[in-house]
Amino acid sequence: MALIETNSLPVPAGAGRVSGFASEIKAFWKRFFATAFNPYRPELHYMRGPGPAWRAKHGMDAPFRLKPRDL
Repeated sequence: MALIETNSLPVPAGAGRVSGFASEIKAFWKRFFATAFNPYRPELHYMRGPGPAWRAKHGMDAPFRLKPRDL
């Protein structure tokens, strides 16, 4: 599932004077790159290991495999 967030960024006074249509295109690409290349990936941080229900079923000393990226 993908989540796209948009944020309006303040433009400094006197920043490059560009025609209305060109500034809209520039603003679109700026937002696009900020959103498309956002380094935050919440799916990589979801459920890092077995939880309390798993431990109740298998016991506290039961072995489980870690994924290489969790090491």
